[in-house]
Amino acid sequence: MKPSLPVHSRTYQNHHLDSTRWDNFVVRDDDILVCTSMKSGTTWMQRIVSLLIFQDNQPQESFHELSPWLDMRLGPLDETLASIEAQTHRRYLKTHSALDGIPYFPEMKYLVIGRDVRDVFMSLWNHASNYTDDFIGALNNTPGRVGEAFPPLYDDIHGLWHDWINKGNFDWETDGYPFWSHLHFVQSWWEYRHLDNIYLVHFNDLLKDLEGEMRKVADFLDIEVEESLWPSLVEQATFDNMKKNAVELLPGIDKIFAGGAKSFVNKGTNGRWRDVLTADELQEADAAVERALSPDCARWLEEGGADKL
Repeated sequence: MKPSLPVHSRTYQNHHLDSTRWDNFVVRDDDILVCTSMKSGTTWMQRIVSLLIFQDNQPQESFHELSPWLDMRLGPLDETLASIEAQTHRRYLKTHSALDGIPYFPEMKYLVIGRDVRDVFMSLWNHASNYTDDFIGALNNTPGRVGEAFPPLYDDIHGLWHDWINKGNFDWETDGYPFWSHLHFVQSWWEYRHLDNIYLVHFNDLLKDLEGEMRKVADFLDIEVEESLWPSLVEQATFDNMKKNAVELLPGIDKIFAGGAKSFVNKGTNGRWRDVLTADELQEADAAVERALSPDCARWLEEGGADKL
């Protein structure tokens, strides 16, 4: 039987991650954590949360300043914790760690975003194939790296698919190499979706009804929005608007991604895998899902919908 509350039972450390950086984090009663494995709408949800918190008084700082990724190991830990502690607005951080890799705080609100594994991969291919040499050098050469180096970029999308869907980066994972498991991440949060402070949102549902989902997120976060502000907030949260304003929202990201911010905020669409992945590769996806997910979680991850939760 699983514990009634989440237990921090694993450590995630590799070229990107160091989940031990949460050890000295001091929670506040109204903190928010945006939680995704990768390429599932992290920046989109950060934008939504920012719009709900600040509404018609949006700050000038970038998401990297406003919504830090604490368990990303490259930034000096003392400086990162100090900048988080200095924030006076309602804080909203992000993580890519599974629930078993970070401490659980009853005071915190957790926003978890899910997306079909095949759609995640298509977005990941754009993401990983645009890493700059300087960023890969930082991943591999910044002191404190645990485990093997981040490998050279894959020349072929099918080569990345084969490793990503069939091989884990940690002993308890069966997919996700050379990053971390998308499927284990989702299952870890799915098992505690009944808790009042954990709320699951699906990428499909954001695409279908952005305003409706934003209103649900606002209710979950106990944020009141004047009715007259909703049209503007929803328009600012559309993917097209984010793409148009990517440089302003994500300054400095050109040091990480070739093509800069507009390469990072890429398509925001689903189903592109249908023209890329072969029948055999789709069978590999089905096998990976069956290995890692419970049937109810698998249905939700593929389809979305509040009725599946």
